[in-house]
Amino acid sequence: MKQATTIDEVIQFLDEIIEKSKLEQSNLGLFATLYREVTVKVKEGIQDGSFQNGERMEKLDIIFANRYIKAYYQYKAKEKPSECWGFAFEQAEDFWPIVLQHLLLGINAHVNLDLGIASAQVSTIEDIESLKHDFDQINAILSNLVAGVEKCLIKIWPTLTIILKWTGKIDNFCIDFSMETARDGAWKFANEFVAVPENQREACTQLRDGRITEIARLVSNPGYFVSAVFKFIRLFERGTITQKIIDMQIIEQKNMECAVA
Repeated sequence: MKQATTIDEVIQFLDEIIEKSKLEQSNLGLFATLYREVTVKVKEGIQDGSFQNGERMEKLDIIFANRYIKAYYQYKAKEKPSECWGFAFEQAEDFWPIVLQHLLLGINAHVNLDLGIASAQVSTIEDIESLKHDFDQINAILSNLVAGVEKCLIKIWPTLTIILKWTGKIDNFCIDFSMETARDGAWKFANEFVAVPENQREACTQLRDGRITEIARLVSNPGYFVSAVFKFIRLFERGTITQKIIDMQIIEQKNMECAVA
């Protein structure tokens, strides 16, 4: 199973997933595109000293990313990844989920399950509190995912701005799945998981996985009204899957250029 040993290798794997997704017209490339930007920003943050412990943050980032990379290649090999990732990947093969849902399904699995586990794996019960600052820093970067979601959606379907203003329930859907809530839940889980004996961690992971999959099901089916609006949005999304991925790459590149400027 492919696994990265450096942040540069993480970026390389993400590039491979994105390019393969373009060739296959696969929605799996949507989350990978946003996640690549996050990884690049974490790398830059380590280089410019934004984190209190750059060495630990690099280790955390690699463990964190490898959980996604492993799940992706397990799914492609028709093996069984974690339940929440399996659900997210299966939804990528369905016509109806909109770009927003594909991205939130990836964020849900990666933050609500993977981030807490990765944080615990680079910590001990005694020193995990010292990770809090850098944990919040990486989540500040991850929060840009949510900010970038609307920009990507508006690019793909400009009329979305009208619908977002017209239907407060859509805004509530996004607020309910907030990065702040995910961050707090992931940190709480990290503190619980670090105290779990090694021989009980698999069972603890499976229990958490099941709970996060329930959130995924709500993202996939958020109720009659919101689902109906999403189906309407989906019918008018512009471009092929490959074009949507390319649009997102262009938007994220512009975001990075603005940040540098």
